[in-house]
Amino acid sequence: MTGSAAGLGEDFADAWPRVVRALAAYTGSLDDAQEYAAEAMARAVAEAGGGRSIGSLAAWCTAVGKRAFLDDRRRRAAEQRHVEREAAELAGRPREAEWAEPEASAGVMSGDALDDRLALLFVACDPALTEQARLVLALRVVCGLDVPRIAAHLGVQPSAAAARLTRAKRALAEARGSFRVPEGPERRARLPVVLASVAGMFTVAHRDVLDPGSPLDDLGRQALSIADALVAEFPDDAEVRGLRAVVRLGLARRPGRVDAAGAAVPLDEADRRRWDGRLIEAGLSDAAAAAERGDGRFVLEAAIAGLHTAAPSFAETDWERVVTFYRALERVWGAPSVTVARLVAEQHLALFSPPSGERTAALRAVERELRVLADGAAPYAALDARLALADLARRTGRREEAAERYAALAAEVPTEAVRRLCERRAAG
Repeated sequence: MTGSAAGLGEDFADAWPRVVRALAAYTGSLDDAQEYAAEAMARAVAEAGGGRSIGSLAAWCTAVGKRAFLDDRRRRAAEQRHVEREAAELAGRPREAEWAEPEASAGVMSGDALDDRLALLFVACDPALTEQARLVLALRVVCGLDVPRIAAHLGVQPSAAAARLTRAKRALAEARGSFRVPEGPERRARLPVVLASVAGMFTVAHRDVLDPGSPLDDLGRQALSIADALVAEFPDDAEVRGLRAVVRLGLARRPGRVDAAGAAVPLDEADRRRWDGRLIEAGLSDAAAAAERGDGRFVLEAAIAGLHTAAPSFAETDWERVVTFYRALERVWGAPSVTVARLVAEQHLALFSPPSGERTAALRAVERELRVLADGAAPYAALDARLALADLARRTGRREEAAERYAALAAEVPTEAVRRLCERRAAG
């Protein structure tokens, strides 16, 4: 790194997992590793801000973190020796021999060339933890996000995010003890959990960070980089290829998701000419390879993303096949958000059909199910259902109802770009 703090964000995003993994192996504690890595990064910012060159950020921070860890251990050991001496004198016992200089724990570290971010994910994505705990740990340990930014990404209060992080660390320590990167068979067993966590990272990016302003904010690109590492580690796994297809195709459609006024641009209004053709081609290749090898969650998600991306226009999307794939996905992974997405696809299938009594009945059935989900589903799925209801009212000519729904949504959606879209439609 040069003597300037400019560009530190990109260096940080690359260096953070390398530093954390090295310090976790050195100290034997993932919790300690994060604390000393954060301290070292803060010192690096101060050094760079002062115009001093520190060379490789990862190597510099690892060395600083190790020194800080040793200094703390020496200080604690000296304090303990002092207490022991005082206690011995008070009890009239001879002093014990001086303790030897403490050595840092060697820790346990995988001897292979596993990507550092992936290694940390395999540690953080322990099946002993809940899904939320794994996601919080992944965002903190792998991406290096601080607690307030994790809270913002998850739509919770900082105190709640901090509590989740603390519980996750405690549960991991109680379940596994000191830091250890799982080896081959154990990695394979944890792979579904790792895939779900990477998918969670990308979902956070896709929903909440429509137009990232810096590399630190770009969780989508970080998710793609980790997906690349997963494919390198498991090249023949259908779900791994499917996940990378989902991420690639999602990122390919990112250009133009926010207009000049900062409002979100829905898929039906997107300028498809702005999409990234190179990423589309790579994503469709992954989706095809995945479909040849399996039919799991991410294979199906990749197929759906492929249909949306390859369609010449929104109206020309093969909505019947999209609905079919969503129904299959519901059987494999029955999350409420999948049900909402399937209902939205059924809505569009009906809307692009010729007017008839059957079409009207289909739209009424979709609306009934969306209302149930809007009132009783998990918060994120309930919000998606309310957005779908507002859109359905708009598309079926109920302008006053649509305006009321969008006005209410503008007061509760967490993403600024989506809030602006809701405000615009409420006023329109």
